[in-house]
Amino acid sequence: MSAGSSDMFDLQGRVALVTGASAGLGQQAATVLAEAGAKVVGVARRADALAEWAAKDNTCRYGLAGDISSMEGIETVCKAVSSPFGPPEILVHAAGVNLRQHADDVTPEDWQTTQWVNLTAPFFISQKLVPQMKARGWGRIVNFASLQTHRAFTNGIAYGAAKAGIGQLTRAMAEAWSSDGINANAIGPGFFPTELTAPVFADADRAARNAAQTCIGRNGKLEDIDGPLLFLCSEASAYVTGQVLMVDGGFTAK
Repeated sequence: MSAGSSDMFDLQGRVALVTGASAGLGQQAATVLAEAGAKVVGVARRADALAEWAAKDNTCRYGLAGDISSMEGIETVCKAVSSPFGPPEILVHAAGVNLRQHADDVTPEDWQTTQWVNLTAPFFISQKLVPQMKARGWGRIVNFASLQTHRAFTNGIAYGAAKAGIGQLTRAMAEAWSSDGINANAIGPGFFPTELTAPVFADADRAARNAAQTCIGRNGKLEDIDGPLLFLCSEASAYVTGQVLMVDGGFTAK
């Protein structure tokens, strides 16, 4: 790779916000962005896990404990996020919740919680931080989609509705903001071993069936997200917006 093409993935001088950074794919995303040169503010509710993550390199990582499950929490996070390194230019919305309920059992409160964390929060966090990106003429928004953006899964009606919404939210964000230099895309992970998918991986037969459903023949590893994320957060994706990139080993291709 030439020096010029390598520079396309360099995030030196950029500031990023990553939600859901206390574990799983959110923490993996926050880590890989920091390793690529970005100053990263990781947001999650678990302050102890965030502090442990940030302590690994406190010059470019900052843990901001916050709860984005309400508008008040979002406003608090958005007011505080610029203090460590300046206004973020990269937003990665990795926080998620999946209650895994049958359609007959979903309450209005369950529905609201699922939609808020997975769909509403990414929009309003972005809306509040986009003006500073517009002022710079550059920004990257990466939403987290899902296999359920495209397919119905058992006990997934509320989560699936939210993740289907992420696909359209991503396209609508691109339409609204990309003319200002702010590209919006989404990553759709397949089955990765995280806290959110722990019930799936606890069933060895089910995990094996999921692996067999992919074209590659295995489930995801956390590091499989690194390259796609760097692409969507950097200059390498300058002419890519409004897209959902499935990082699923070809699960949705079969």
